[in-house]
Amino acid sequence: MKWPEALRLSPRWAPYVFISPFFVLFGVFGVFPLLFSLYLAFQSWEPTSGIAAMQFVGFDNFVFAFGDEWFWKSLKNTLWLAVATGVPQHLVAIPLAVFIHTSFKKLRDGMVGAYFLPYITSTVAIAIMFSSLFSRDYGLVNSALGLVGVPPIDWLNRPEWLKPAVGLIIFWRYLGFNVVLYLAALQTIPKDLYEAATMDGAGRLQQFFHITLPSLKPMIYFGVMLSVIGGLQIFEEPFILTNGKGGADQAAMTSAVYLYRMAFDFNDFGGSSAMSWILFAVVALLTWLTNRAFAPKKRAA
Repeated sequence: MKWPEALRLSPRWAPYVFISPFFVLFGVFGVFPLLFSLYLAFQSWEPTSGIAAMQFVGFDNFVFAFGDEWFWKSLKNTLWLAVATGVPQHLVAIPLAVFIHTSFKKLRDGMVGAYFLPYITSTVAIAIMFSSLFSRDYGLVNSALGLVGVPPIDWLNRPEWLKPAVGLIIFWRYLGFNVVLYLAALQTIPKDLYEAATMDGAGRLQQFFHITLPSLKPMIYFGVMLSVIGGLQIFEEPFILTNGKGGADQAAMTSAVYLYRMAFDFNDFGGSSAMSWILFAVVALLTWLTNRAFAPKKRAA
């Protein structure tokens, strides 16, 4: 059956037609929400009243955000969790990846899968599991600490312990992802470099600092960048573990959790949008600083 001449697709326009579904979906679910959030940051709006209830308030939402103590506390919590979990992840993932790469040959895939499993596991399942592990009276963590004489700790209801507990979950979940990144990078390092270093008398420690680490620098930059961006957007773990309230004394209330509460608990979508753009600026600033830190240094002429 032949198509009518009017319905035939010109070869000139065919590529654009075939790729258009992506741009349509990206525009609807990507660009439009972004622009609407920016527009909403300058409005006072309660969604239950409808679109017509929007009122332009200028920079009032941003002024409110900069003066909101809870917002600053959530930002401090976010930065604490990002640093406390992001830095140890890479400090552990790099030597762990080197150990797996050099010590396991046939079982390497199994080891990688075991470490990567927490990353692909449901966040809800992880939160339920760790809620049981950190239980004050029946948790395995307190049971293990009790064997060495440490009294039970109320991990989930004490501000000083809640934040480290959330940080431990985040560290455990994303460690395997970084291990996979560094394992992939290790396989690209030529073996000739290590053979030449061995012939020159370099030990394993010297090879690690003078061959492995310099070769891993591009992947370290990529991994740290992901940790910075992801660390400032921490939401699922503290939200589920604290039932969306931030826990005792708001110790686990991250910026993302507070933005959610501003919008859906306090019905202040304008303030939430303004805070989200402030958080975006913080992410952009820290990303720029990370880029500067990893940029190659220019030699003086």
